[in-house]
Amino acid sequence: MVDIDKWQEIFASLSRHKLRTVLTAFGVFWGIFMLVLLLGAGQGLQNGAEYEFRDDATNSLWIYPRQTSLPYKGMSKGRSIEFDNSDYDLIKNQIAGVEYITGRFYLSSESERITYKNQNYNFSVRSVHPDHVILENTILKTGRYINQLDLNEFRKSAVIGRVIKKEIFGDENPVGEWLEIGGISFKIVGTYEDTGHEDEERVVYIPITTAQKVFSTTDEINQIMVTTGNASVKEALAIEANILDKLSQKHFFSPNDPQAVRVRNRVERFESIMQLFTMINLFIWIVGVGSIIAGVIGVSNIMLIVVKDRTKEIGIRKALGATPVSIVTMILQESIFLTGLAGYLGMALGIGLVELVRSTMETYEVDAGFFRNPEVDGTMVIVATIVVVLAGAIAGLIPALRAARVNPIVAMRD
Repeated sequence: MVDIDKWQEIFASLSRHKLRTVLTAFGVFWGIFMLVLLLGAGQGLQNGAEYEFRDDATNSLWIYPRQTSLPYKGMSKGRSIEFDNSDYDLIKNQIAGVEYITGRFYLSSESERITYKNQNYNFSVRSVHPDHVILENTILKTGRYINQLDLNEFRKSAVIGRVIKKEIFGDENPVGEWLEIGGISFKIVGTYEDTGHEDEERVVYIPITTAQKVFSTTDEINQIMVTTGNASVKEALAIEANILDKLSQKHFFSPNDPQAVRVRNRVERFESIMQLFTMINLFIWIVGVGSIIAGVIGVSNIMLIVVKDRTKEIGIRKALGATPVSIVTMILQESIFLTGLAGYLGMALGIGLVELVRSTMETYEVDAGFFRNPEVDGTMVIVATIVVVLAGAIAGLIPALRAARVNPIVAMRD
């Protein structure tokens, strides 16, 4: 049951010292408010960093042939390393830990010429293996992707991106239509969308074996990409080292040559970014919790002053029969009320401001680089606010116990 008289006393006590009450509540309010803003900003930065990795599998290794920079076994430096289908087979069959694998073979600018019904278009062409759909995070919308049968039978199949479909075919279904690539007719077997930027949807994918046979007459591969499953950074680095070791034996270059073959380890890069944001979040919590503690200490100090100001009143209460428990309850209620109200307002205003920024960025499509979709874990903030209220209770406990020990005679004489 609510004790109306006691709440009237609390409000009367707070209203008698309005400036002191406001400044005390502001300390707790500001601590929670800043914690929410910092958490929202930190999550926005983390979302932005993760968004930059959206285009390709984060557990992938990208392998590029380059030129040797060290002499090796009588061979001079400066030799060009070239990959072919045998390198693809070597990595696929002999490297433990490789989950998906694809190669890329790039066509010359002349071979990339795309024509449909005597109309020329400026799009890119990539010749790939079926696993490329995993490496590029490609989202198939209609039809199918390149498959193993396309490779085995050197089929002239093509998969086109959303931008190509829109520009050439509009709202019509292009599956089954024929495009000319470098003067050769290819049948469209599917359409896709890409999680990356729009340029990734201006690409035509064709079977790599078909491209090698029709446009090159060699089995050259320009780059190889693999995924490492659930491998940790340490395991991914071991897979990378194993690949370099096998390739160095096959192409006769020094395993210590940093230029012969370049490997872009996205597992390591992604883990490094996530560790950075773990440290940022830790720093945010330290700053936010520090601000909250400062506010709670302020509440404790003010409650000590309140007890001192009300010493005579407390003495009269005890002389009239008030128990120590009722005195402690009165002081604690005032402390908890002040802390809880300030904490709630700080939480509400902080979450509201973060949501306002997020909705504004989405509505006006604001590109803030590495800052994207700021958000706050509501459960985490509510728990933090409850902890603040409990801390407010603890902060008011010492002054309350001090008030309960007041001697009525001494208090009335003071």
